[in-house]
Order: sequence, then structure tokens, then C-alpha cells
Amino acid sequence: MHRAALGIIQDAIAKGTLQPGGVIVEGTAGNTGIGLALVAAPFGFKTVIVIPETQSQEKKDMLRLAGATLVEVPAVAYSNPNNYVKVSGRLAEALAKTEPNGAIWANQFDNVANRQAHIDTTGPEIYDQTDGKVDGFVSAVGTGGTLAGVGIALKARNPNIKIALADPFGAALYSYYTTGVLHAEGSSITEGIGQGRITANLVDAPVDFAYQIPDAEAVQIVFDLLEHEGLCLGGSSGINIAGAIRLAKDLGPGHTIVTILCDYGTRYQSKLFNPEFLRSKDLPVPGWLERKSEVPNVLV
Repeated sequence: MHRAALGIIQDAIAKGTLQPGGVIVEGTAGNTGIGLALVAAPFGFKTVIVIPETQSQEKKDMLRLAGATLVEVPAVAYSNPNNYVKVSGRLAEALAKTEPNGAIWANQFDNVANRQAHIDTTGPEIYDQTDGKVDGFVSAVGTGGTLAGVGIALKARNPNIKIALADPFGAALYSYYTTGVLHAEGSSITEGIGQGRITANLVDAPVDFAYQIPDAEAVQIVFDLLEHEGLCLGGSSGINIAGAIRLAKDLGPGHTIVTILCDYGTRYQSKLFNPEFLRSKDLPVPGWLERKSEVPNVLV
């Protein structure tokens, strides 16, 4: 999220559309907004973030902590004019007329500076740090910038590297990359991933495999990593790892698979690590999450 945020800001500065003291407006499920707010501050820019009201309280709190002005809107489909992305575009247009230093719309979904940031940095780093021995890369899609950008960069270095989509239920890209038709079914508790259209960042993305990952599979991975590896990750990381496991099985032994651990579990604590919430979604609840502390009382 920080790479995409920096890429979008640097691109706007280079084009002259973002002036000193200007405002950056974005519609986001949270994480890119956090990146924009954190990256914008040292440049002296202000951020206004439009977010679906259904997103976790932890992300909303972090956005405010990072200095962003937060606008919460109902969670409605992209086809609705009051979808958070469309609201953010209209808000940027309005603020551009009233803010003394102007305002821009980051437009992370269709601003290919997002994808370019991963072509320039993430993809080459993965290739170099594996000594060119990477065989596959897996990512879920929010904007498509990571999947497409890393995929393009890796394929340019070795066209035999396999690129895979890991898609939650409720998203339409698994269907698109397997049948050619955008079709969504089911739902997911994951936030910030799951796309229903081909964004500008996804155009010509070199996708070789696509996997549809149920929440139960992803959250079990998240719970196991916290309990056994000390890694506290969010749902989209669980989706990514589940996809990486599937690609590893498809490619067979001896292959190197890379994915992104893209979110902190602390941003979803009130949902992902809440037994009542998990049960309400018919998801597994690990025993340690409900284990009561049993220590002697030594107070005097």
C-alpha cells in the first residue's frame, strides 16, 4: 500500500497536478488510504479519505491517527453513484475548486501509477532477492496494481514465471480469468480485496492461474500463523498464502513461490479475532482465542 501511495503521489508531483499544500482525496477500503496519509504528511499534503462504513474500526482509527480526514459512506456496489470510489471522485472535483492549493483524486483503481510502482520496485526486488529463481507469484486483487505490476515485471525477466490470482468469494475475477466472464458468487469477510470489474491497473495483467479461496481456508491459515509462527496477519494475507499453497501444489516440489503478507491482523481484531463475529459468519474459532487465563492471584 505504501509503494502504491508513494508512486501515485510522485507521479502527480511530476505531472504538476499536485501542488505544495494540496489535498489528496481517495476512496479506499482503508489500507491504501493509510499509506497515502502516512506518505503525504512528509510532503506537506493533506488527505481526505472516503471509506465504506462497514470497514473495521481499527482501520478508521489508524486513518485518523495518520492525519486523514475521514468521510464514511454506505457500502454499496460500484454501479451505485454513492459507491465510495465514485463519491471520492466527486469530492475531489469539488475540493479542487475550493482548496487554495488545489486537490487531486488519487484514483488508485484506475491510476496506473499504482501498477508502475510495483513494476519499478516490488517485481525487480522479488526477482533479485530470489536470485532469479522465483517460479510463481500469487496475489489477491484490490486495485490490481500489485498482481499486474509484479506480474509484468517478473514476466519481462522470465516469461516462464507463473502469475496467479487468489480471489475471495464475492469477487468476480476468478470467474473472469477461468471463463472470460465477470461473475461473482458468495461473500467474504476480507476487506480491501475482491474486485468486480477490470480496473485500468488490471488491463493486460499476465494471469496464468486463478484460485477461489473460501474464508474458512484463509482464516485457518491466519490463526495457525499467529499461534505457531508469531505472525499476526489480516484476512487478505490469509487469502494470498492459501493461493500460494495451491500454486505450489500445482507446480509441484522444487519450485519457489512468492506472495505478499500485506496487512496486519491488528487492523481487524474486532472482527477476525472476535469469536462472536466468527461464529456469526459460520467460521472456525480457534480454541486459544477463547482460552481463559489461569494464573494465581498474588495481589495483597
